[in-house]
Amino acid sequence: MIIKHRGGGRFEEVGSYSRAKRVGPFVSVAGTTAIEPSGKLHAPGDAYAQTIYVLGRIENALREVGANLSHVMRSRAYLTDLSQAGGFIRAHGEVFAGIDPVLTGVQAGLSQPGMVVEIDVDAIIHDSEGRIAFD
Repeated sequence: MIIKHRGGGRFEEVGSYSRAKRVGPFVSVAGTTAIEPSGKLHAPGDAYAQTIYVLGRIENALREVGANLSHVMRSRAYLTDLSQAGGFIRAHGEVFAGIDPVLTGVQAGLSQPGMVVEIDVDAIIHDSEGRIAFD
């Protein structure tokens, strides 16, 4: 089973990529930022607010391909300045409490001023016992 979801991002069509893609039980969500549907940047400069917003977008993308946050195995965060990691970590901890995915954070340049976080995730769809069904 292959399911793809495009989230309406400005580069998805031209770059020929999906926001989320599921192959069997495996799901990846592309790097996701805090760009609102209007094209406006959500909460410029605020790592906590952008992280909450981005993880909400990721949760929606996961849902579109039949997964949810509890299936996330790894998250990667790209921060423009690691001095803002505290806001990111607090938000990530709130959203993933009890799920505890593997986490990597790196400092990176992002595409516009005020954008401070980009996140991508990988997930494996499994039951509450960790069993994976291969369709």
